Amino acid sequence: MFVYVLISEKDGRFYVGMSSNVEKRLKEHNAGRTKSTKGYRPWKLFLFETYETRQEARKREKYLKTGYGKQWLKEKYNRSYNSVG
Repeated sequence: MFVYVLISEKDGRFYVGMSSNVEKRLKEHNAGRTKSTKGYRPWKLFLFETYETRQEARKREKYLKTGYGKQWLKEKYNRSYNSVG
């Protein structure tokens, strides 16, 4: 099971989800099949993590949707895309 984080190329917002097939799920988001992400297309994959069980993945997904999790994602984004050198 995977936890994935998408980033909108339109406005830079993050979307956190969980799936057993990240590539298929990304295509669904970009095709407009997910109501909550339809208006912010196109999306690109920012991060994905692998978990042994659905329960572990769900726990991580829930964390990433909290204020602390969102802050962690923003910091990771800033380190990934705004590093000098």
